[in-house]
Amino acid sequence: MTLAQLVARAKLLFACLLAGLSLPVLAGGLPPLAHSVTGGYTEYTIQSGDSLTAIGARFGVTPTLLALQNGIPFDAIIHPGQRLSIHNPHIVPASLDDGILINLPQRMLFHFSQGRLSAAYPVGLGKPSWPTPQGEFRIVSRVKNKPWLVPKSIQEEMRREGKVVVEEVPPGPDNPLGAHWLGLSLWGYGIHGTIAPASIYQFRSHGCIRLHPDDVAELFDQVKVGTQGCLVYQLVLLAVVEDGRILLEVHRDIYNKGVDPAQTVRDMAEAYVLSQAIDWRAVDAVIAAQDGLAREVGRQTQHDLKGTP
Repeated sequence: MTLAQLVARAKLLFACLLAGLSLPVLAGGLPPLAHSVTGGYTEYTIQSGDSLTAIGARFGVTPTLLALQNGIPFDAIIHPGQRLSIHNPHIVPASLDDGILINLPQRMLFHFSQGRLSAAYPVGLGKPSWPTPQGEFRIVSRVKNKPWLVPKSIQEEMRREGKVVVEEVPPGPDNPLGAHWLGLSLWGYGIHGTIAPASIYQFRSHGCIRLHPDDVAELFDQVKVGTQGCLVYQLVLLAVVEDGRILLEVHRDIYNKGVDPAQTVRDMAEAYVLSQAIDWRAVDAVIAAQDGLAREVGRQTQHDLKGTP
């Protein structure tokens, strides 16, 4: 490994540790203060076969929130040609020189290239009984149309649930891996497509990271074997963006790590000298909602911004 590769890996690991609030080695540590947001306002025209769940999965918004944003009932019948307004801002947890950052509670994958955010995608992750692991990883394989060799553990689950036990699923419309597979150095785990796009932005897999077929095809072309990344568990994201707005994003503690969002926000605000600029009633509302979108909770003055690191 060259010196440049060692330095890049050290930077990546440091970013993983900073962002990984729940990692035991960081007891008492805090996530980094973020400075960028992805997503925003979008107008979407409903297509044939769409549902609020499928549309929300594509944009990283829960179907309940999508219905609320458009003033329609959650169980409303939607029609092709109907237009929806979608608001899906997400805080980028940290910045990498190159590589992939996946924040598990946020259900978002961020791809960086040459120090810039190249793309951000909603992902589907492991269910609470089969969580996606945390940690540093590398891309070790890139395979199109990979057969699914069903792990013994999943075969046992099939047997317990009274399903037909399958050992291998060939490429095709029934293969849950979809058409693209990025194998991780975390043995048995990968980033892959899916034949159930509506399952994106949910916790329903056996630990692997699912992307929409279009998104994984795009990512597949952008990464190579050896690309590094990390999986972190950061419930609370706090950001100060360029115009001085202070944004907060809070997610459910899906894997029951025992993180206290209210205390985390207060500790971060104090550490980053933001307490006086924050509307704490707005913070309480964001924590209560835990809807997973970035919300404005304060604003720094121009004088304050001069001192922001």
